[in-house]
Amino acid sequence: MRRNIIVSLVVFLFSAAASAAQDYGVKTNLIYDLASTVNVGLEYKLADRWTFDMSGNYNGWTIKEGTRWKHWMLQPEVRFWNCDAFSGHFVAVHGVGGQYNVGGIRNDIRFLGTDFSQLTKYRFQGFCIGGGVAYGYAWIIGRHFNIEAELGVGYIYTEYDKFNCVGCGKRVLTGQPAHYVGPTKAAINLVYIF
Repeated sequence: MRRNIIVSLVVFLFSAAASAAQDYGVKTNLIYDLASTVNVGLEYKLADRWTFDMSGNYNGWTIKEGTRWKHWMLQPEVRFWNCDAFSGHFVAVHGVGGQYNVGGIRNDIRFLGTDFSQLTKYRFQGFCIGGGVAYGYAWIIGRHFNIEAELGVGYIYTEYDKFNCVGCGKRVLTGQPAHYVGPTKAAINLVYIF
């Protein structure tokens, strides 16, 4: 009897270990890497076609004098895969939240009602929260490696303080609310699955 219990326990443990294969993913967004933003994502398989992903991003250093691009951000996401988790097409619902301190970025971009050209002359410091929907695709490139591409759109609410210049502390606006509708996620992820 004792031997049957031990054999059953060993069989159960080996089958549980085999079923746990390909249930987790660790990733980095190569787009964020190019922007000198440290990032890592962890993804967990909830069911055959459902996964939960949590990505974190951080950029806390000065890249060049007179330019600020400091921020941290968390992006939770639930994905529904067309066939099997971690391969092929997926649609997702994601959230976004974080804080930022940006300015001195020369540009002339006006996009969907947002005037990003103000980043040339002013510095903005505040928080953001929002969410959106996304579509993506994952290519299997090896037993444990995938490449994912994803694009998401949504809404972000932000509240910020506006400063006259990048380096000085002269505040010209406090607690200014803003609403943004547009792209909320762009990723080309290198994924290790285990």
